[in-house]
Amino acid sequence: MGFLEKKTKPVIGLDISSTSVKLLELSRQGERYRVESYAVRALPPNAVSEKNIADVEVVADVVKKVVQQAKCKTQNAAVAVAGSAVITKLIEMPGGLSDDAMESQISLEADQYIPYPLEEVAIDFEVQGPSPRNPDQVEVLLAACRRENVDLRTEVLEQAGLTPKVVDVEAYTMERAFSLVARQLEDDSDQVVAIVDIGATMTTLSVLLEGKTIYTREQLFGGKQLTEEIQRRYGLSAEEAGLAKKQGGLPDDYETDVLLQFKESVVQQVTRSLQFFFSSSQYNDVDHIVLAGGVAAMEGLADLIEEKLGTQTSIANPFASMSVSPRVNAVALASDAPSLMIATGLAMRSFDD
Repeated sequence: MGFLEKKTKPVIGLDISSTSVKLLELSRQGERYRVESYAVRALPPNAVSEKNIADVEVVADVVKKVVQQAKCKTQNAAVAVAGSAVITKLIEMPGGLSDDAMESQISLEADQYIPYPLEEVAIDFEVQGPSPRNPDQVEVLLAACRRENVDLRTEVLEQAGLTPKVVDVEAYTMERAFSLVARQLEDDSDQVVAIVDIGATMTTLSVLLEGKTIYTREQLFGGKQLTEEIQRRYGLSAEEAGLAKKQGGLPDDYETDVLLQFKESVVQQVTRSLQFFFSSSQYNDVDHIVLAGGVAAMEGLADLIEEKLGTQTSIANPFASMSVSPRVNAVALASDAPSLMIATGLAMRSFDD
């Protein structure tokens, strides 16, 4: 039972995405966090496809290298599964039950909430608090994930010489990391905030109200489309195109004909994602947009989204108020900050009360 371990020792956060492995290790003194180690390493093409691990050995090898590069202090690790791989349901249960009694009852009743054979799923639950409808009941968040998704991630960690301690859900790691970003917003009380996480192949919209996730949706779109357009237009390999995208040196028409078109596509994707949210909820606006993921730091993108949508837009930086260990490359960390939200949320599991 369970793929989230509640109490844990310090863990490294490992975000295994479609194109890279990102590692982060945090420590904390009082309320202040410090980045102890961090590293990012690219994955070979197709090792992970749409957040599903396709080649355990290849991914484990990259994880091993990223751990060596970061020189971590612990071998305990936390990873996450994509939100689309998880079914969540809010249920009500008697308030006086112990965790063990609650676990037994959920095991007996789980088949009425989950549309998969129970032997194929890993199940976990977390008490959210008293039920607003019945004072004798508590609200319990039930989460179920296909066991294969959990097993593949734990297998990768074990092959890389790590001890899997936590398998989390990306949406909740994003929520946890957002608690650090929320402090940077002008007025973070009662706000509806949209976090748009634009990765290499996937864009995930998470909408938070008062810091809690109320909506999440994934769609296929990401920075890889810009890389592919650079390849096609300028006759470069995928590796050359990826480097040129970061380092520059492309022909003069790149800015106007390729980059600007991609930015416009991002604006369209953000608009479309928000429209899906508005059409399925009582909301017709958000107070703030936070851009995360590798594409987020693209020069001028936040300004363009703010201008086109008329909504205040900022770039996620979970490290704004953290100190940084001397052995961490602070310049590289700042550059990668928007793409390290999930890794940050995972590393913060070290400090679960």
